[in-house]
Parts: sequence; C-alpha cells; structure tokens
Amino acid sequence: MAQPTAVPLPKVSPNGRDVGFALGIVGILCILFLPIPPFLIDMGLAFSIAFSVLILMVSLWIQRPLDFSSFPTILLISTMIRLSLNIATTRVILSHGNEGHTAAGGVIAGFSSLVMSGDFVIGLIVFMILVTVNFIVITKGATRIAEVGARFTLDAIPGKQMSIDADLSAGIIDEKEAQRRRHELEQESSFFGAMDGASKFVRGDAIAGLIITAINIFGGIVIGYFRHGMEIGQAADVFVKLSVGDGIVSQVPALIVSLAAGLLVSRGGTPGSTDQAVVNQLSGYPRALSVAAALMVLLSIIPGLPLVPFLALGGIMAFGSWFIPRQIEAENKLKREQEEKKVIQTKEAEKDSVKSVLKTAEIELALGKLVSTRLLGAHQELAFRVGKMRRKFASQYGFVVPEIKVSDDIAIPEKAYQIRIHGTTVASNQLRVGEVLVITGSGRKPKVPGDEIREPAFGMPAVSVLEAFTEDLKREGFHPIDNVSVVLTHLSEVIRNNLPQLLSYKDVKILIDRLDPEYKKLADEICSSHMSYSGLQAVLKLLLAERVSIRNLHLILEAVAELAPHVRKTEQIVEHVRVRMAQQLCGDLADNGVLRVLRLGSKWDLVFHQALKRDAKGEIVEFDIDPRSLEEFSEQASKVIREFMDRGMPFVLVTSPETRSYVRMIIERLFATLPVLSHVELAKGIEIKILGSIS
Repeated sequence: MAQPTAVPLPKVSPNGRDVGFALGIVGILCILFLPIPPFLIDMGLAFSIAFSVLILMVSLWIQRPLDFSSFPTILLISTMIRLSLNIATTRVILSHGNEGHTAAGGVIAGFSSLVMSGDFVIGLIVFMILVTVNFIVITKGATRIAEVGARFTLDAIPGKQMSIDADLSAGIIDEKEAQRRRHELEQESSFFGAMDGASKFVRGDAIAGLIITAINIFGGIVIGYFRHGMEIGQAADVFVKLSVGDGIVSQVPALIVSLAAGLLVSRGGTPGSTDQAVVNQLSGYPRALSVAAALMVLLSIIPGLPLVPFLALGGIMAFGSWFIPRQIEAENKLKREQEEKKVIQTKEAEKDSVKSVLKTAEIELALGKLVSTRLLGAHQELAFRVGKMRRKFASQYGFVVPEIKVSDDIAIPEKAYQIRIHGTTVASNQLRVGEVLVITGSGRKPKVPGDEIREPAFGMPAVSVLEAFTEDLKREGFHPIDNVSVVLTHLSEVIRNNLPQLLSYKDVKILIDRLDPEYKKLADEICSSHMSYSGLQAVLKLLLAERVSIRNLHLILEAVAELAPHVRKTEQIVEHVRVRMAQQLCGDLADNGVLRVLRLGSKWDLVFHQALKRDAKGEIVEFDIDPRSLEEFSEQASKVIREFMDRGMPFVLVTSPETRSYVRMIIERLFATLPVLSHVELAKGIEIKILGSIS
C-alpha cells in the first residue's frame, strides 16, 4: 500500500509578523464597511502619505529594479489603503459635513486651507491639475513603459535561456551560477509581467479619486441643502472644500507612488541607484556643462531677463565642468590603485596556497644561479626574444604555444639550465658562461684557443671560445653565438620536439572557432558523426610530432572528412592527410626550391616490407622486424645520415608509403629532426636532388 505523501506545513514567522500583516489587511477591508472616527482617519491619511514617501525613497536607492520585486504587491496594498480611506472620508463628509470644515479631521482641513487659500475654486483647479499630471503624464507613461518592458522581457526569455545553457555547456559558468541566472531570469519575467498589471492599479486609483471627489461634492451639496437646511452657497463652500481637500490628500500619495512606479520601470538595465544613474550620466560630460554654462551667461546679459538666476546657474555649471573631470580622474586613480593592490594580494595569496604548488607551467626555462646572474642584464632582451619566438611558432605551425616562464632555481647547478614541459625536465645543459659558441660541423676550426664541444640544440660539432676573441673569430669568417642565443636556440628546438604535448584540447577548439562558418560546420559534422574532437586532436598531434604545420587547418579537415567515414585508425587518417598536404610538406622542407632527398636502399625496402604482417583482408596488423636487421639498419643509417648532417645541408629521407611510418618510428630515435617522406608525398613540380641512399 502506497504511503501518503507528506504535505509541507507553511512556515510560521517566529515573531508573529505574518499574523500582524494579515490583521493589517483585514483592517483595510474593515475600513470599507465600518464607520471610522476623524482621529483614526487622520492617522490613516498620515500613514498613507508616509507609506508613499517610503516607497519613493526605496525606489530611488535600489541598485536594480529586481531588488524591489515586491513592488506590485506593495502598490496594490497602498492603492487599497487610499481607496478605503477615501470611502471612510466620504462617509464622514456626507454624514457630518454640516458641522464645518473640520468635520472630516484635521488632515483634510489643513490641506484644504493650505492649498485653497480660502477659495474652493483654487482648490478645485489644483485638484484637477494634480489628477491630470498623475493620470495623463506619469501613470500613462509608466503604464506604457511597463507594457513594452513586459513584452520585450518575455520575448527575450528563450534567447537568454539558450545563452545560459551555452555558457554552462562551454564551461564558462558552473551549475550553481546557471541556477542563479535562471532564477534571476524567472524573477525578471515575473516582475515585469506583474508591473504591467500593477500599473493599472495606479490608473484606476486616479479615476476612482476623481469620481469619488465628484460624488462628494454633488452628494454633499444635496444632503446639506435638503437634510440640514443649509443655503446652496454655504453647502457648496463647506462640501466642496471638504471634498477637494479629501481629493488632494488622496492624490498626493497617489502621485508619489505613481512617480515611484515610473522611476522603477524607466530604469531599465541601468545599474546603480537612481542618483548614480541620473546624476553620474548627466555630469559625466563636462563639455556639455560648459556649453550649458555659456548659454546661461548669455541669457543673463539679454535685456529684460533677470541677471541673478541665469548668472548663478551659469557659474554653478562652469564650476562643475572644471571640478567634475578632476574628481573623475581622482576616483579612477583610486580605483586603479585598489585594483592593483587587490591583484598583488591575490598573487601573494596564490603563492602561499597549496593550489599554487599543484599548478605547473606548461613551458619553463629554469636557470642556475650563475646563469641567471649572467643573463640578468639581458632579461629584457630575453623576454622580447621569447615573445618573438612564440609569434614565429604561431605563424610556422598554426597554433600559439603556451606562455614561456623564465625562473631561477637554486636546486640545479649554478652554470646549468633546464627546460621543462608540464613540470618535467626534458632537456638540460651546462652553459659556458662568458664564452661564445662557434658551429664548425665537419669544416675548419678557428685558430684561436677553445674547447671542442657539441652544440646543445642539434648536437653538431662546435668550439667554445672566450668572449675576448669574438672580434678575432669574426675576422676569420666565423659567426660567434652568445649565451642568450644558445639558450633560446636550445629552447626553440625542445619546443619543436614537444609540439604534440603543447597542443591542448582548448587550443583545438580555439582553432576551429577561428575558421570560416562553413569549415566550422564541417568540423562539427566530422566530430559528431565519425570521430570526437579528441580524435581530431590526436590527428593534429601526430602531424605536429613530425613537425608538420597545421596552419592550413581547413585542408586538414577536408582530408579527414574524406577518409574518416571509412577508416577508424588515426594513423591511417594521418597518412592520408599527409598525402593531401604534399605541396605544403615539400614547400616547407625545400631549400631555395630544391628538395634534397636521401633514399632508403632497395635492400632495406625489402626488409621493411617483409616485416609488415597482414590479415586476411590485406591490411597491416603488425610490424615485426628481426632485431639483428634493426641493429644493422640503425648502424648504417646513423653513419650515412650523420655524414650529410655534418655538412649542414637540409635533406629528407624517402621511403615507400606503407613503411614510411615505421621507418620514421626508428629514425626519430636516432635523429629526431630528420623528416621522413613517402614517394607519394613528393609534390608535383618540386625540384628533387638525390644525395644518395642507405644501402
């Protein structure tokens, strides 16, 4: 048997405020039916005025309209208070109006004498003007703004909801922030929808006040003349003053609440309180104040116009046009100082936090103590050249490598430096501080004394010479390399060797977002039907692993789209992409339009083909080469390749399409920078120069 669902009990206010509020609403309803003495009427009218002033002040000082979301409910309550008091005063005026001007209480009598100045015609005119201002100007404008605001707010809800969902899907906001925004969107739609209806309360209140006043005047005169035997003139004087006084007392709070409603709905999306929204924007243009001040001074000197008012206003505006820019500049300066202080405090807090220990730089150049001291004077040049290096990588390889962090580390030897990728040291070297490097290769050596070493970036033969012999080296025709260039060249080569690790998923998404809409759609089709974005990232990483630029991403996407529906292996897709990009491959590797080629001999072609194991369908499933053959190939390849590398000329190794990836797998362990192409990757029209073969 199903258990009955528990119904949640309503929350009860601990201080009895809910009971007091309910009794207040009941009291308002009682005023509609029960006779009220003049003293309580005075209290009610005073409360109505105070309540309307409070509503106006809150409307002025709230930061945004949604902060006063209960305004429609408060508007209904204030309207009911005024209408109930109107009925109570009508009952008193018609019942005891013959007793004189104070029959309906001191508030109505005071307003009638203050506004009318003893003449009920003046009071009647003032009352009609107040009704006109409230009904035609303020209420009608506020109603229209509320209607348009409600309409546009409701029309914009689907778009705003989609924007919130998109930000949540993209990871810009979390689930908690999305819920807060959705709740705020619901509040906004409910608020403007309620304001559209609540503005009708104010409009109806103005009409009701006008009708009630007319009834009081007509009914009072009739009752005074027929019931109490008053003269027509006397009855008109007493009852018109009481009725108009009552109407004015009711219209004053109605006008104040209408003004509050108008201020609230006309704020729109302007942030801050009303004084900030109005005063700051009006005074934010000093030139406008200067022009207004000049106009006021001009009006003050025109004959027939008073001098003092225009001249005083002109002086005030001129002072504002001089003072306000300086105040704004001082505020901006203070704000900048506070922001800088906050940034410094945030950085210090991050340094002291545990999270900062877990966070590692993607690329870091750590310098020993002596190396850091030596390069201290060149830090500005180092930072400039590092930035230039990142721009070069972006144009060469098609994506922006991460920021390069340069730091001091006392844990490493003082003459050494380390290059770290994602916190792991991938290269290090002892820098010969105070010496310059001369790359000699297999050529002649300088006559000045020096030590023969290997250059750290490419491992080429070099000579390290003291800086004092720099001019002698230049006279001999050599090009000495300073310490900064040695470090940066090594760093550049390490970054090239680790490009796949530096291409993140975020980078791939950024690259796709920068494409034309057609290619963005193509990428979405590929990654939704045939592979994931991570699979596309794997394709790009394999290309970068062989230093193939991905700057022509649209060509890569076209090539992937051709094969992805039929092949699942990433390696096969990459080989197809390379064939499609043959022109770019050969163009990037050629030297002055000439591509130097080192062939894989027929013997090794046969050995590698025999090492390929195929399944029944003829597809390659395994690469199984004899270890002795592998060792022999490595020895022969190293000898031949080293000979050409020592000559300092760029070249590529060419093999068959099926074995290319496996030859590359072996060669990269011996010579990581040597490109390996297949015969089908040699583009048409490229001039080829054959250097020899590994045989």
